[in-house]
Amino acid sequence: MKITDAKFAGSCTRVSAKPKRRLPEFAFIGRSNVGKSSLINMLTGNGKLAMTSSTPGKTKLINHFLINDRWYLVDLPGYGYAKMSQKARAELEQVISDYILGSEELVCLFVLVDSRFDITRVDIDFLAELGEKGVPFAIVFTKCDKQSATATAAQIEKDREILLQDWESLPPMFASSSSKKTGREEILDYIGSLLSDK
Repeated sequence: MKITDAKFAGSCTRVSAKPKRRLPEFAFIGRSNVGKSSLINMLTGNGKLAMTSSTPGKTKLINHFLINDRWYLVDLPGYGYAKMSQKARAELEQVISDYILGSEELVCLFVLVDSRFDITRVDIDFLAELGEKGVPFAIVFTKCDKQSATATAAQIEKDREILLQDWESLPPMFASSSSKKTGREEILDYIGSLLSDK
């Protein structure tokens, strides 16, 4: 699938306040500083669409981007940011939960995981909750250009084995690099295949 048009469609903190026009939604989420904004910009071919920052926890809102006038790419706040106050973290978790469990248009949630390290307990618990609630998701391993292809492949396989301790089967997985555009076609083609089923 090719993205020919991508534009900001609105921000909100509640499902009830998202864009009025109902279209299929593909959301992206991950731990703070996992490279989410960079991935979104790479996928859309617009380096300034999602705000990138070296400061973890920058995204506090649910941001909708209208793609090809046909579907929404949804940028969700990051989770698991320890330096946030307990109250602020609880509020952010409520924003995320409200969207994930409340948006009837959500087709797939892409969960981003840093390919350089073992998958964290925070990620494992988050994925388990998605499974319990029946939320369709895929996993995107980010920053694959930061180490050798061999090291990346070995780490992804290790993470697969960790997850298979709790899961009988795993969802689609993608390896990505925002700087090298790795995984762009695969992720967009997957979105395209889900859209064709609509």
